[in-house]
Amino acid sequence: MRKIRARYWNPAGESYGIPTYPWRMAPAHLLTLRQLTAAGLRPGGQGVQAQVLWASRRHGAPGVRAAYLYDVRFALPKRTATPRQRAALGKANAARRTCPLCLTDVGYVLPRHLGTCLDCAEEVAA
Repeated sequence: MRKIRARYWNPAGESYGIPTYPWRMAPAHLLTLRQLTAAGLRPGGQGVQAQVLWASRRHGAPGVRAAYLYDVRFALPKRTATPRQRAALGKANAARRTCPLCLTDVGYVLPRHLGTCLDCAEEVAA
């Protein structure tokens, strides 16, 4: 194991408080939140089980980066929205698309800095 990877190898969790693995060396049953979501799962109330640490090579953001891992064996299926929740979300989105001046659904979310649709904002500015 290379020295860089060996720095973050701590499966017992003695150095960092939770089990820690280098990049791409975590066990297969530990997944990130994005990986759980892609598999149609959610953490299901479990806490962070482990972490992956790696040295950042991003310009302007040096240091150590972390990704938290959850155990797929304790994960639950994602919840689906009820029809009532979907309807409420649709109404909220429609309200964000309706111009308060011309009262039309413009088909896009109104810019907050204008507060109106683009056509009405042009008329007011002119």
